[in-house]
Amino acid sequence: MPELIFDGDCSFCRIWVGYWKMLTGDRVEYAPYQSDAGRFPEVPIDEFRKAVQFFENGQRRSGAEAVFHLLASGSGIRWPLWLYDHMPGAAPASEAVYSFIAAHRNFGYQVTRALWGTQIEPARYSIASSLFSRALAIIYLIAFASFGFQVRGLIGAQGIQPVTEFLAEVTNALGSGGFWRVPTIFWWIHSDFGLLMIVWSGAVIAAVCAVGRPHTPGVRAALVLLFIYYLSAVGAGQIFMGYQWDYLLLETGFLTIFLVPSFPRAWLMRWLLFRLMFESGAVKLLSHDPSWRNLTALSFHYETQPLPTPLAWYMFQLPLGFQKLSTAFVFVVELGLPFLIFGPRRLKHIAAFGIILLEVLILLTGNYTFFNLLTIALCLFLLDDAFLRRRTQSKPALKAPRANRVVSRVLVAGILIISLTGLAGMFGFRMPAILSDTAASAGAFGIVNQYGLFAVMTTDRPEISIEGSNDGTDWQPYIFRDKPGPLNRAPSWVAPLQPRLDWQMWFAALGNYRGNPWLIRFMQRLLEGSQPVLSLLQSNPFGGQPPRFVRAVVYDYRFTTFDERRQTGNWWTRERKGTYFPPISLRTQE
Repeated sequence: MPELIFDGDCSFCRIWVGYWKMLTGDRVEYAPYQSDAGRFPEVPIDEFRKAVQFFENGQRRSGAEAVFHLLASGSGIRWPLWLYDHMPGAAPASEAVYSFIAAHRNFGYQVTRALWGTQIEPARYSIASSLFSRALAIIYLIAFASFGFQVRGLIGAQGIQPVTEFLAEVTNALGSGGFWRVPTIFWWIHSDFGLLMIVWSGAVIAAVCAVGRPHTPGVRAALVLLFIYYLSAVGAGQIFMGYQWDYLLLETGFLTIFLVPSFPRAWLMRWLLFRLMFESGAVKLLSHDPSWRNLTALSFHYETQPLPTPLAWYMFQLPLGFQKLSTAFVFVVELGLPFLIFGPRRLKHIAAFGIILLEVLILLTGNYTFFNLLTIALCLFLLDDAFLRRRTQSKPALKAPRANRVVSRVLVAGILIISLTGLAGMFGFRMPAILSDTAASAGAFGIVNQYGLFAVMTTDRPEISIEGSNDGTDWQPYIFRDKPGPLNRAPSWVAPLQPRLDWQMWFAALGNYRGNPWLIRFMQRLLEGSQPVLSLLQSNPFGGQPPRFVRAVVYDYRFTTFDERRQTGNWWTRERKGTYFPPISLRTQE
């Protein structure tokens, strides 16, 4: 049997030998040279003091070569040995590093304690993957339920953008290839009943999946259905379902179908988290936006973000110095901490807690649906079983499913190639057409995406007010559920649900009606008195009878100061800027 002889008096050696024992099990024997050197009289005692010695099939190897042969023979980790044997310069470089560490073992011991602890275990993620699978199912449930309450008003037959009309336009433009650009089962099931059936079936499946045992065939099949159903909702939802968190949920849901607590597939989750954070930071710098460059972005953000919370009002009042420090913290988390994701376990923990802290702060000050929850859930893959076992009541699966190596290799290779193509494109590198086309196809199915919110910070807050009138003189506003409206109404807490019409109104206000034709259709539905559309609003000032005219005006909204709020009780102040869309009636539409 292979045998490793090591220095039993070296604390640094004992830590790493203990780790190797866990990797190799009973396939390799270990012994300190202090008691067993006599069995190898041909080896000078100084050789045992300088480096570990590995004996296998009558051959002796020492130093880095010994470690690599140990890993290959005892644990099946062969790539370090392959590099050592085949890559030019790898062998002397490995031996030089080993010799340096061996000559500075006390320093190596301190570094090991700092980065790994006094006991190193093979990193396993059985607990993390189980917790994540349940968390993802709950997030799917939230996403489906939130959309389910709005689906008829958004894309139903009497909705703002009926899915039947949208798919007919896609067919006219792309013919039979439309499915590959808009992959959705609503090509065949597009009645209001069909929309509700699919969306609420997804919610039910997600609820069952949340209480089921992770990684079982039944739960895996449920995850496949959840991915297909949500992909269908995103495709049919058009502008209302095209947010980054929708695509993040699709990409995460796709990877979870294949998830087992093994290194390659858990690594893909960490790679997704890296891309999500790093790309979010990179786009802010690549945009050359001055507010990000001079660290003043957050002095605007709390006021101008789509749906602030009440806490955002208080954060906005803080001094500029604090806002600059906060912006710098965002860059540290998004551009610095992602690289710790691939480091030793304690650096992974620092990355996890830093990212979680940022996401909690965002969650408290803005309504970003399930986006923050999903990002926090991805951080579970930075916390191994050894960490979670000590801090939770969770236990690893009694028998973790085995990963198919072929599936793992194909999955890792495909995701890496496509995601690196997108990452390279972000930095201005031109990639071969075949890679760009492949990335675009994968993006259509939500499998691999690019991320990055608020690349350019909005510094003011235009708000569209939709108003109706029966005489063209007296105008009454429609009140939305969650976007700013009445000045004395506090910002709302609505996450993890998403009022998608309210969100889209924020984007429309940044442009004009020509770039937002859906808004004209929305106003038409108000003139028609469409109940599914009216149900998306908080109140209808015209009761059961729709108005004769509607128009859209735009205001500049600002948070009040402490003094203004004390005097008026208002959270907002506003100034009218002009007409966004002139008055129309059904007669003018004919």
